[in-house]
Amino acid sequence: MAPLTSSTRELFSEGVRAVLETWPVLQIAVDNGFGGAYSQQKAEWMVDALLQYFNDNDDLQQEEVEDFTSELMNNEFDTVVDDGSLPQVAQTVCVMFQQCQQGKLTEVREQINQLSLKKSAGRAKATPAKTPDDEEEEEEAMDCDGGAAGPSVNGAAVKEPQVTGHEEQDDGWTVVRRKK
Repeated sequence: MAPLTSSTRELFSEGVRAVLETWPVLQIAVDNGFGGAYSQQKAEWMVDALLQYFNDNDDLQQEEVEDFTSELMNNEFDTVVDDGSLPQVAQTVCVMFQQCQQGKLTEVREQINQLSLKKSAGRAKATPAKTPDDEEEEEEAMDCDGGAAGPSVNGAAVKEPQVTGHEEQDDGWTVVRRKK
């Protein structure tokens, strides 16, 4: 297919930017500084890197774009994308490129508008996953023996965790458990 003209190249650039700005994995990496002090600049550079990749290679397949984007995320943000979103991002970018080549600029603009609405709806936030230990601590914090003797906070008795003996596991690790 024919290379992009300057106007379609500009529209494709806007489309790639919209896709990357609404990609939760990249948002989280930038917001949490996975790329270091220049995370935001690296995210903006990724747009240019993808544009150059499409410019330098003819007839790119979705898998090639996935691999390239995955490599960028790994190298620049120390992030391995395994949430299943990478194929979707690559497919969207490839479809936009094909539409730009075919002169279907209205469709591309419509996709950009939809992505802009999605972006304005809110950014993804990373929240730490609860571990079983966290849930156990919450349960213990909620347990209150009203008449128990011992330390109290605002009139409610507080249970002090008691550590029992050490327990040896098969894999060589020692597990320390609290007595309930």
